[in-house]
Amino acid sequence: MILYHGSSEIIQKPIYGKGKEYNDYGKGFYCTEHMELAREWACTEEQDGYANKYEFDLNQMKILNLFTQKDATLCWLALLTEYREIRLSTPVMKQAYQWLQSNYHLDIQEYDVIIGYRADDSYFSFARAFLNNTISFGQLSYAMRLGKLGEQYVLKSEKAFRTIQFVDAIRAEREEYFVKRKSRDDDAREAFFREMNKADMEGTYVMDLIRNEVSRDDPRIQ
Repeated sequence: MILYHGSSEIIQKPIYGKGKEYNDYGKGFYCTEHMELAREWACTEEQDGYANKYEFDLNQMKILNLFTQKDATLCWLALLTEYREIRLSTPVMKQAYQWLQSNYHLDIQEYDVIIGYRADDSYFSFARAFLNNTISFGQLSYAMRLGKLGEQYVLKSEKAFRTIQFVDAIRAEREEYFVKRKSRDDDAREAFFREMNKADMEGTYVMDLIRNEVSRDDPRIQ
């Protein structure tokens, strides 16, 4: 398959063990199948970037695909709150964090590749609102579709790093792609705030889950 990695640099050889610990799924090499998204992720307001293009063979890889989990969103949230720096500013958020880790924790160290959501700034806001009991699970699920960011592939193991092969680097100009990135995020936030203003009286909230008022097999959280 073809994967792209957005960066301010040309990266011909991704280095195992390098990277930020506080990314969505910890240290790893974060990629997408979509070149245009990689070009957006590559740019800052001040700097151009590159969509580094790679060939990657998924055969023989041990893969955790969060989209195939029946509890995909809650599994993603458990990983997000484990690896990303998130301020648990209220007692409800602290309880929600503990509940997620107790019920949906996944050990990802045994996998070569993880496939899952990418938590940009808007997605991170959606997650915080759910943990704070501000929005229902249904509203969170709706919000997850707003940014249209699709999925990302994260290389975690030495085996995966040995397999990926550099092909090319496609330039991304900040004047075009930072604007696109910001517009995508702004559109998602605007739609989210419209949804937040609707009272979901019948919805399932995180406190319902903590109190065990909703079972893990309940179709409302699948």
